[in-house]
Amino acid sequence: MSRNDQTYFEALKNKIVVMMQQSYPGINPSISEWKGQEITDFQEELRIKVNAHLSEKWFYTHMKSGRNSVPRIDMLNLLSRYAGYANWDDFVFENNDIKINPPLTGTSPKSANRFFILVPLLTVVIVLIFYGLFRLFNTREYHFTFYDADTREPITNSTIEVTVLQEGESNVKSLVSSDEGFQLKTDRSLIKMVIEAPYYHSDTITRMVRKLDREEMVMLHADDYALMIHYYSTMKVDDWQKRRVRLEEMIDDAAMICQVVNDRDATGMALYNKSEFIDKMTMPAGSLKNIEILSSQMRENKIMVLRFRINEKKR
Repeated sequence: MSRNDQTYFEALKNKIVVMMQQSYPGINPSISEWKGQEITDFQEELRIKVNAHLSEKWFYTHMKSGRNSVPRIDMLNLLSRYAGYANWDDFVFENNDIKINPPLTGTSPKSANRFFILVPLLTVVIVLIFYGLFRLFNTREYHFTFYDADTREPITNSTIEVTVLQEGESNVKSLVSSDEGFQLKTDRSLIKMVIEAPYYHSDTITRMVRKLDREEMVMLHADDYALMIHYYSTMKVDDWQKRRVRLEEMIDDAAMICQVVNDRDATGMALYNKSEFIDKMTMPAGSLKNIEILSSQMRENKIMVLRFRINEKKR
């Protein structure tokens, strides 16, 4: 057999694969990879359709071998009939313009596996790159400054706690100086924060930030009762009875009042009920001087919860 015969024989193998796929769609598209049941199925196909038989040894010698081994003409005629041609000569005549190419019916399993692994992986990488670039170019830094809602003046000399609420993520807390304000980097257009400041009511703000305007003002409403208690602790008042009456009106009978203690020797808290707290606040030699209110909670215009500490620097 000539080299051309070898070329036509390789093409015939491809035609055989096409015929087998009609009966066995899931069969390996590379005939050189057939083994076991696939060879058995091929033997059965030959028996039924062309009334012929070939041995497994013959299959391995001529169909799987990498050697240039072209079968005898009688076997070529048989295989050509299975592929839909009258005989070998008919096959050659009908395919006289072919060139030896890889099978058109598919790729090898290893190539297919690599394809189905690499393509999704490459897609994921591309998506992540575009997502990263999107976040990078859409991330902006915003500056929040805090103002008194009544006086419209900046809040100064105060430590403010900012809790950024993030959907699907943990909240982020920050302690900032009211004089410096709060810096936030984000790619989101909707920002939600809880603001807590001494002598001001806690507030949850929601802002639709604008990309070009990166300065944001936050108005906080003063906690008048907390301010009054602070003033009472620092002012010299002669009429202690009037102060006591006013404190009685401001504080709920079931109020929980907590003094935060933090010094070199101990860290903890001291609890007062309403009467104990008023006694200490209204005694001329009272021990609660220079109170710094940390937080308070109201109910029906009365203080229900009060947290404070003594500013030791001013004592």
